[in-house]
Amino acid sequence: MNQRYGCEDKDIGHYVCRRTDERVVVDGRLSEACWERAAKSPRFVDMVTGVPGFLDTRMAAFWNDKNLYVAFWIEEPNVQAQFTERDSPVYFENDVEVFIAGRDCYYEFQINARGTIYEVFYIWQEAYQKGGFAGHPEFDLTAHAVDVLGGFQDGMRYKKHPRGRRWAFMDWDFPGLQAAVNVEGTLNADRDVDRGWTVELAFPWEGMQTLAQGRGLPPKDGDIWRLDFSRFEALHAHGRLIDPSIGWSFSKHGIYDSHIPECFTFVHFSDQRV
Repeated sequence: MNQRYGCEDKDIGHYVCRRTDERVVVDGRLSEACWERAAKSPRFVDMVTGVPGFLDTRMAAFWNDKNLYVAFWIEEPNVQAQFTERDSPVYFENDVEVFIAGRDCYYEFQINARGTIYEVFYIWQEAYQKGGFAGHPEFDLTAHAVDVLGGFQDGMRYKKHPRGRRWAFMDWDFPGLQAAVNVEGTLNADRDVDRGWTVELAFPWEGMQTLAQGRGLPPKDGDIWRLDFSRFEALHAHGRLIDPSIGWSFSKHGIYDSHIPECFTFVHFSDQRV
């Protein structure tokens, strides 16, 4: 990718996602042996500079014939989360995020330490007709809550993407999604020091038909998908909120923008067992 739009090829991360035959209970505790054996990512880095984050954040993933499983380990001495209603703007507080890219679309998932979920499905406007999205009732622009993302430029935070604007389907929910969190400490309490929190997710392959855009589901050994894994940390100093929030990701984007599929991590699916 051209550097003026964000990351360079050398900055993009790679992750090998292996199979599991073990039963996984999505409870947020990451207690199964397969999570102990799964390859953890490097420490997340500053989304713009690539400097390792001052709080440790790591992810891991594996898959079976039914689901893609993703986990996060989040160091946080003071675990805070206020939003409780689904699709609340949890990105204004502390959250972790997963993006899954298709050829002409991508999906955004966010979750806070209360387990509150925020989801959006994005379709590039120039591909809405030719990509076949217009014929699907779930992407009817007149029947759903739809916003527009992109086409803007804001200093060092965002650049105008060469593909232009995206339709953002705000009421889209991932079919069959399972998500859970576990707090290692006391939520919303300043009187003690917490260890942090963990997240466990299961994305059914059956719900990825649109994202796959013709790719095999589940993936085959050697298939490569593009996913992004990130964390945003709302910090207060001297009585005010630092804006924008601190953003950490699997690898450097070169710009404060998590909506650049060309910067998403290369996830290599493998038939090797974890």
